[in-house]
Amino acid sequence: MNARARLRAAAAVILQRALEAAEPGRLVRKALQVRAQKLEVAGLRHRIGRGRIALVAVGKAAVAMARAAEERLGPALSAGLVVTTEAATLPKLRVRTAGHPVPDERGLEAAAEVEALAAGLGRDDLLLVLLSGGASALLPAPVDGLTLADKALTTSLLLRSGASIHELNAVRKHLSRLKGGGLARSAAPARVVALALSDVVGDDLSTIGSGPTAPDPTSHAQALGVLEQRGVLADVPSAVREHLSRGARGERPETPKPGDPLFRRVVTRVVGSGRVSVEAAAREARRRGYRSVVLTTRLEGEAREAARVLVAILRESAESAVRGSAPICLLAGGETTVTVRGDGQGGRNQEMAVAAASALEGFPEPAVVACLATDGVDGASDGAGGIVDDTTTARGRRLGLAPPAEFLAASDTRNYLGPLGELILTGPTGTNVADIVALLTTPCGRKGYNGRSLHRGRA
Repeated sequence: MNARARLRAAAAVILQRALEAAEPGRLVRKALQVRAQKLEVAGLRHRIGRGRIALVAVGKAAVAMARAAEERLGPALSAGLVVTTEAATLPKLRVRTAGHPVPDERGLEAAAEVEALAAGLGRDDLLLVLLSGGASALLPAPVDGLTLADKALTTSLLLRSGASIHELNAVRKHLSRLKGGGLARSAAPARVVALALSDVVGDDLSTIGSGPTAPDPTSHAQALGVLEQRGVLADVPSAVREHLSRGARGERPETPKPGDPLFRRVVTRVVGSGRVSVEAAAREARRRGYRSVVLTTRLEGEAREAARVLVAILRESAESAVRGSAPICLLAGGETTVTVRGDGQGGRNQEMAVAAASALEGFPEPAVVACLATDGVDGASDGAGGIVDDTTTARGRRLGLAPPAEFLAASDTRNYLGPLGELILTGPTGTNVADIVALLTTPCGRKGYNGRSLHRGRA
C-alpha cells in the first residue's frame, strides 16, 4: 500500500469513529436511566406512575433515539409520535415521514398531531422530546395567515442564497407555532425534557431544530433583516413579508424569550454533537500514530473558501514539521454553506472536496482531504461528501474532465467526484452532527527543522 492509499484508509476509519460517536441510540440510553420506579434524565427525577410520560421524536435520527427511549421506559411510556425522513416501525410509537429540507403536507399533518399531543398534557405529565438534525423542516406549523407553500418557498430561497443555519432558523422560528419555544408553550403546564443531538455550530439550544423547547433570543425584526441581507426579501411571498413586518412593529406576538416563567418546567440538554464526534476522530488518529490537531468545531462560511484555508493550514503544518516525524491529521467540524450558482448536483461537502483538490495540486507530500456530511445526505445529490488527494486534478485531466473550477461554477461537484471514484456514498446514516473534515499528510520540513526560526525575529 503506497502513502496515499494509507492516508485514504486512515481517513476512512477516522471518520467512521466520528460517526460511531454520534450513534443516537447509545447517547439516549446513556441519558435515560430508570431506577426504583424513577426516571432520571437531564438532572430531573420523575416518579413513574405520577402522570403520563409522552414522547415526541423529530429529526433524521428520530427513529434510533425513540427506539432507545422505548427500551428504557418500557410500559411507563404512555404515547408518542416519531417524525423523520425514512419509513420505519416501532412497537409503541407511530412513525410518520415528512419532507426535508423543504417542508411538505406530511410534515404539516405531523406537526398538528404533535401540537395536539402536547396540548393534551397536564401538570403531572412529562413530555420527553428527542431532537436531531432536520427537525425544523420536518415539523412545519405555519402561524395564522401563512401557508405551507409560503414557508417552503421562503426556506428554499434561503437555502439557495447560502444562509447559515442560524439565519435560516431565525426566520423559520417566526413563521411557526412550534419553533422558538412554541412546543414548550403548547405543552405547558406539563414538565418538558428535551434531549438534542446537535447539528449546529456551537450547539446553541435555540437553534437546534429551531429550538422548539428553548427560549428564542431572535426577533421578527432580525428575521426580516436576514431576508434583506440575503437578497431574497423581494422574492419571498408577500404574506411572509407582511407577517414579519407586523411582528417587527409589535403587532404580532413574539416567541417566548429567555427569562419567561414558561421555562421553569423545561429542561433541554445536548447529548451528542459535532464536538463529541470530532474528539472521537482525534482519538482514533492518535491511536494510529498521527499527530492529531482539532482546528475548530465551528467551521462556517462558503465551502470552497473554507477548503482553501484548511489546505493552507495543512501545508503550513507539513512544512514546519520535522521530516520523518509522525504523520499529521487535522480535523474540523461545523457547517459551511454554498451559494448555489448552477443547476448541477452536489452539496457543501462535495464542494469543499473539489475546492480542496485544486488547492492540493502540487502539494509537496502525499495529502488527503475527506469531507463528510454525518447524516449521509449532502445537498442535492446521492453523496455524503468526497475524498480527494494531491493527484485528483491530474487524474481528472487524464479522464478528460473539465477543470474543477467549471464544476464549482455550475454547482455540479458530484459529477466531478463521481467519475474519479472519489464520492463518499453512505446512504442515510441515522444520525446528524453536521459535517466533519479530515486532512492528512506527512511532514516535509527540512531535517531537524521545526519551524521555530519563523518566530526568532530574523530579517
